Amino acid sequence: MRKMLLCGCNGRMGQTVSRLAAGRDDIRIVAGCDIKGAPASGYPVYPSPSGCAERPDVLMDFSSPASLDGLAYCLEHAVPLTLCSTGHDAAQLARIELAAGNIPVFRSGNMSLGVYLLMELAKTAATVLGADFDAEIVERHHRDKVDAPSGTALMLYDTLSAALPYRPEPVYTRQPERKKRGGHEIGLHSVRGGTIVGEHEVMFAGHDEVITLSHSARSRDVFAAGAIRAALFMTGTEKPGLYDMRDLIRSLPAR
Repeated sequence: MRKMLLCGCNGRMGQTVSRLAAGRDDIRIVAGCDIKGAPASGYPVYPSPSGCAERPDVLMDFSSPASLDGLAYCLEHAVPLTLCSTGHDAAQLARIELAAGNIPVFRSGNMSLGVYLLMELAKTAATVLGADFDAEIVERHHRDKVDAPSGTALMLYDTLSAALPYRPEPVYTRQPERKKRGGHEIGLHSVRGGTIVGEHEVMFAGHDEVITLSHSARSRDVFAAGAIRAALFMTGTEKPGLYDMRDLIRSLPAR
């Protein structure tokens, strides 16, 4: 059984991961870290990973993107990292990439296998439809989500950018200027409200037809299950580098 250290264990996603991990026989959370320091169910909780007495096989980080304490711990103790938080700035992303030169780092803006499939379908659609269709991305999340656009929306934008025959321009709002839509724009629209877990939509609008690809998460379980699967994948990864959902998918046995 693999041992995991969970940062952000008292947050919504941390609690979901804890609940799902408790029902598995292949991974066990041996300790958690959270700035609140409140006890979690079944394992000790520390204010930061530096005070953790247990030695894990992998660290999963669902804490605030403002903190990279888990990254520092993994570098010091040569522990693989599964980084699940989003909203990192350019300087933090540079630190993450630098760390991946020394330890295995799994990073994805979304841990759902369904979202990965959405990205692959969007890539195919962008390749086929090309410049004849206008692309727009819409994401919807609960009222407490602080980063916008979501990490998944940015992943979808990068996917479209790599597949389209032109270099697109991201547009986050059209309010400041009154003008027609540019031919090479991709609009990224963020909706925040209620308890929406996560919804993402990619729309291709052409002449007299619209193609829409979408993914809707009904509970946080889909992200937690994917994160646990990624953590297990990382426990068997020794080579330093930056890993993502594509690497995880390739590791799965054919069905």
